[in-house]
Amino acid sequence: MVQALAMAALLFASPGPGVAADCVIPDGFPIDDELRQIFESGRSYTDFLDNATRRTELWHGNTEKAEGIDPELVRRARAVGGNWRFLAVAVDSCSDSVSTVPYLAELVARVDGLDLRIVDSTVGRGIMESHRTPDGRGATPTFLLLDEDYEEAGCFIERPFSLQSWIMENDGLSGDEVFQWKMSWYAEDAGHETVETFVEMLEAAAAGASPVCR
Repeated sequence: MVQALAMAALLFASPGPGVAADCVIPDGFPIDDELRQIFESGRSYTDFLDNATRRTELWHGNTEKAEGIDPELVRRARAVGGNWRFLAVAVDSCSDSVSTVPYLAELVARVDGLDLRIVDSTVGRGIMESHRTPDGRGATPTFLLLDEDYEEAGCFIERPFSLQSWIMENDGLSGDEVFQWKMSWYAEDAGHETVETFVEMLEAAAAGASPVCR
């Protein structure tokens, strides 16, 4: 019963957005009972938002913008059925967290059977370290999809595939150039690829696919 959870030895060799690389399952990382405890210790999005002290204008702005998520993606998520939980490791100061978490929160709010809890990078450190970015970092946000038994059914690390790929392909740019382009990308995308990725994750899990990192 004791199973170690997915570690991101992520190749991201996929041909396009939303296509996942396999998660590698190591020994020595949080087991199902620990994930349940971590999840139950987490904050709801409303509580997290109320207590955010960094990037507050952007948190509230993206929360309002998230009300416009694609209704077709909401319909697809509702069609999955069942009970699923999203566990997010996120911090209010993180530009990727503020650009993704509000959109997932809106999806969860619109779909019965979905729940979201958020923990900080101290509580979630083991999850981050076992689900690393393509360049080997533990990062916020890191999201786990958990089934009704609190077993991992998927994961999403840091940022959407298209954006992550662009940043990796342009590693010669300055940090400020990357940041400006990244935030412009997030503003234009308005959470679409983020929500689409989570819906694809739900669909794959409901179909019985092995857990993947996206």
